[in-house]
Amino acid sequence: MFEFIETVSGISHYQHKKNGLSLLLLPQATAPVVTAMITYKVGSRNEGVGNTGATHFLEHMMFKGTQRFHKEHGTGIFNVLQSVGARINATTWLDRTNYYEMLPSEHLSLALEIEADRMRNIRLDEQDFESERTVILNEFDRGDNEPFRKLYHLVWSTAYQAHPYHHPTIGWRSDIETFTTQDLRNFYDTYYYPNNATLSIIGDFNIEETLKLVDNHFGKIEKAPAPFPQVKVVEPVQKGERRVLLKEAGELGFIILGFKTPEGSHEDVLALELLGQILSAGKNSRLFKALTDKGLTNQVSANPNVLRDPSLFVSYAVLNPDVPHEKVEKTLFKVFQKVQTDGVTEKEVASAKRQIFAQMTFERDGTFAVASELNEAIALGNWKRYAEYEQLIAKITPQDIQKVAQKYLNIDQCTIGYFVPDQM
Repeated sequence: MFEFIETVSGISHYQHKKNGLSLLLLPQATAPVVTAMITYKVGSRNEGVGNTGATHFLEHMMFKGTQRFHKEHGTGIFNVLQSVGARINATTWLDRTNYYEMLPSEHLSLALEIEADRMRNIRLDEQDFESERTVILNEFDRGDNEPFRKLYHLVWSTAYQAHPYHHPTIGWRSDIETFTTQDLRNFYDTYYYPNNATLSIIGDFNIEETLKLVDNHFGKIEKAPAPFPQVKVVEPVQKGERRVLLKEAGELGFIILGFKTPEGSHEDVLALELLGQILSAGKNSRLFKALTDKGLTNQVSANPNVLRDPSLFVSYAVLNPDVPHEKVEKTLFKVFQKVQTDGVTEKEVASAKRQIFAQMTFERDGTFAVASELNEAIALGNWKRYAEYEQLIAKITPQDIQKVAQKYLNIDQCTIGYFVPDQM
């Protein structure tokens, strides 16, 4: 049935002996509630030219159901689960897709039955497909009308020339418009198998009973018939700054900077996360004092994106009216260079750690919150990062933070985006 692998910080890891499904169990008997979340190791990074947005499109279609769970039979997935008080949804991102149910513990079997059924038995009805295409195109257009989101995508697509992080998760419009049900079926039949998934169950349940329950629903599903395609593209080294300019209707200008950083499993990423806190978390942060306190901006941020492959440390600033973009950019780099030259203080590091630990407490309050955070660690390829995160952050020193600032906040590894409101 299941092979026990290890337990870390109360989370027990099992793997199905037959089909390779990974299972993470964390009992929390604080309330008669349980969250089940299945994370598939497929995101927009697994898409190629011509099928961008396939992951997101498939996420939508997974809620249209199977032969057993479909609205025409009165058994639509939302209706069935919401009738027992479940909260359900899904999210798509660059490295993963997840589906979840938070519901009374007594109905865990129902949630698992539905997830197991739609893992291999999706119904791609043509009418459902065209209806959802319209929904997704409307979603695309809403995003395309948001200047910040549009510039954010421009920065990423300029920073990445070869790697599929170049593509927005929702995909390019032309691909969304030309998808067929067979295209989506091919994508589904490539990635949706138990040995490409991790099922996390958090809440009020009995471990032995749950192992039997999961095996009952998922145990008969075969593993993938072929190895999963691997992303082999390595982004070429960037040699010089890149710039993009977006001009269209809008009220306030803003700047987005994206610096190349390593993959999320790299040891430097933890120091980059603390650097982001020191630069932009709260009114005592360096960027707030240098920009917002001086009336140049009304919002500023700096944080690394923690992804499976090399990513971007993104800093952005929303400008106050009539403030020149060049002045804000110059100030941003001046703050970065100050850290590179003089480092950060022990007091700043201690404060940043307290902020992160407090945020962790908030983000891990409740079964769904835990599942969501665990989901992101799974996407990186190492679920134990969730369990060990606090101890790892605690070890970071001021010297570590100065070192990563010097190594990564480099103009030659930066993509700079300006949004300039068009007053015409």
